[in-house]
Amino acid sequence: MATPVVRVGVAAVIHDPKTNKLIFGTRKASHGNGTIQFPGGHLEVGESWFACAERETLEETGLLVRAKKLLATTNDVFDEEKKHYITLFILCERTDDQEPAVLEPEKCAGWFWKSWSDVKALISGDTSGSGSGQQGEQKFFLPILNLLRDHPDIESLM
Repeated sequence: MATPVVRVGVAAVIHDPKTNKLIFGTRKASHGNGTIQFPGGHLEVGESWFACAERETLEETGLLVRAKKLLATTNDVFDEEKKHYITLFILCERTDDQEPAVLEPEKCAGWFWKSWSDVKALISGDTSGSGSGQQGEQKFFLPILNLLRDHPDIESLM
């Protein structure tokens, strides 16, 4: 049996200053299936955080972005899946006005724009009492929940 390891995940926080919205997608992968996420993935050996955010965004959405700064980190333990990640949230800007496309349909159901206030309203609308960020059928990937728990003033970091 393999020894569990802590992995590094990188989330690309792509902000449109014109609309004050961010790109989110709905996961279809087995890990976090059905949850709302940012574009992102695993940090590769020898890769910089910024390069990872730019690469993952291009692979998943077709968008060319420029990574600007590390916003925050979270410690994410997925008890049910027995996985543990350190997630780096990297603020990115688009280099043009292109819209995201679903380039990995086996991993993402679609991309959409939401503001932080939209996200916070959906999470606070959780009526299940589970803390899972659920409202109806929408729920958020654990790193996003942890990010907002640790940084309720997330807008000030941007």
